[in-house]
Amino acid sequence: MKTGYRSHNNGELRMTHVGEEVSLVGWVQKSRDLGGLTFVDVRDRYGVTQLAFNMESNEVLCKKARTLGREFVVQAKGKVAERSSKNKNIPTGEIEIVVDELTVLKEAKLPPFTIEDETDGGDELRMQYRFLDLRRNPLKKNLLLRHQMGLETRKFLSDQAFIEVETPYLIKSTPEGARDFVVPSRMNPGEFYALPQSPQTFKQLLMVSGYDRYFQIVKCFRDEDLRADRQPEFTQIDCEMAFVEQEDVLMTFEGLVKHLFKSLKDVEFEGDFPRMDYAEAMERYGSDKPDIRFGMELKNISHLAQNKGFQVFDSCEAVIAIAVPGCAEYSRKQLDALTDWVKRPQIGAKGMVYVKCNTDGTFKSSVDKFYSQEDLAAWAEFAGAKTGDLILVLSGGLDKTRKMMNELRLHMGDELGLRDPNVFKPLWVLDFPLLEWDEETKRYHAMHHPFTSPKKEDFDKLESAPGEVRANAYDLAINGVEVGGGSIRIHDSSIQSRMFDLLGFTKEEAKAQFGFLMNAFEYGAPPHGGIAFGFDRLCSLFGGQDSIRDFIAFPKNNSGRDVMIDAPAVIDETQLKELSLRVNMESPVK
Repeated sequence: MKTGYRSHNNGELRMTHVGEEVSLVGWVQKSRDLGGLTFVDVRDRYGVTQLAFNMESNEVLCKKARTLGREFVVQAKGKVAERSSKNKNIPTGEIEIVVDELTVLKEAKLPPFTIEDETDGGDELRMQYRFLDLRRNPLKKNLLLRHQMGLETRKFLSDQAFIEVETPYLIKSTPEGARDFVVPSRMNPGEFYALPQSPQTFKQLLMVSGYDRYFQIVKCFRDEDLRADRQPEFTQIDCEMAFVEQEDVLMTFEGLVKHLFKSLKDVEFEGDFPRMDYAEAMERYGSDKPDIRFGMELKNISHLAQNKGFQVFDSCEAVIAIAVPGCAEYSRKQLDALTDWVKRPQIGAKGMVYVKCNTDGTFKSSVDKFYSQEDLAAWAEFAGAKTGDLILVLSGGLDKTRKMMNELRLHMGDELGLRDPNVFKPLWVLDFPLLEWDEETKRYHAMHHPFTSPKKEDFDKLESAPGEVRANAYDLAINGVEVGGGSIRIHDSSIQSRMFDLLGFTKEEAKAQFGFLMNAFEYGAPPHGGIAFGFDRLCSLFGGQDSIRDFIAFPKNNSGRDVMIDAPAVIDETQLKELSLRVNMESPVK
């Protein structure tokens, strides 16, 4: 670490260095004036070291130290000494530097928030001054984790004979998937590139080219509404393999995930990751990425709850219940709060029914007038509720009610502390539907993407019952978060052409959009499949946080803006003319 400015960094000096002459550099964290003594904490990315100044031995130097402001950049030379008052909270807490030379390399303005682990800066202010926020230990720790994850990913995949290949960022816009970011071409007036939502077609072309194991830690772009786990630009671990079946892909990348957990968190998993098909996941959890750290599984009690005179249940498609352990003592206020919670627009329920499984063996419900004790006992038995538990019930359309109940289940898991961030439960979800029907457009859409292969045993349903065809696709969920997903691809031109037909493409549209891929398949396409992991999501999962934002050095806010550099922004009219773009006079132009 030795350079012309420093001999050591601020995290490495220990008692073994006592008596050595050293030179340190860094930012002033804080200073303490104790009369005859002044102490200054200096920070760099490696840690904090205390500088000591004595009024008796060097009055001029001590007075100079007292003029240092927060975040001044300084160089200090002196001798390592044992501290009389040790700080066990930092690695360098047993030593200090008795300074005999102090140089201010750059003065600094007073920062707009405190640059410490616990800061007084709000989210928007810290994003505006992101370069300052990145000096704080929590963000530094997150970016170091991200760095290590990238290293370990490359190490594992390289050892498995994968090669990293870069694919283009300026590509062709396609109609499937999320909305593209588009880039006008100056040299081709009126034509546009798109920024890639993924390198999907290029990695398939690499398989046709004979590079049978490809990966890339790659930036991707989607112009969609943002939330805690989404950004307009994001990073994924993108991978593809040739001459493989589904089992080969699952075992290879299960190996990658196990390697990352072992090397970064010293967590080991016994045996293979559990697997569940999509239909079972939706039935038991109401989610295609279920959190299996706790029970509280969904139970369809329609056969027990309907045709008893309660019109709300009698008129709906499904009545879904969960048994919440140990919550029969919930007060009316608590139950009303839960009802209000499920009525929020984000959930969309019209109401909620509850049943208390009392300790005396009786049942108390919000619908007592319609159901006998025997009825409610049957509910409890079917839902797996025990004495002291609380049964929560929602109703409506089957798919919608399952999704609403999934949200309520996760909420109760949080309330009861059942979602321990230090416990990791991975799950492969398999056999997704190949297609989903869109009522608005009156046509099928690919649930994953148009290149996903149907299950071989479902090929004959492509013509007769396309909605029943299962995809040879798989997702990996960990703790209720989808961290990766992929599929075995179509490598037969005739099946790919049929897929385009099902998705509503004309022959001309399919050729215009994907002719290059179809043409490549004519020159010998091997069976192939792959997967992509959300790199940002993996980082936040390993870091024990829900938001990916603090694992990205310079993220966007919820409006897709970089408030630090003020982007997006209007551009000069001359640039617009060069790009053959009309100026919208209702919008400001520089």
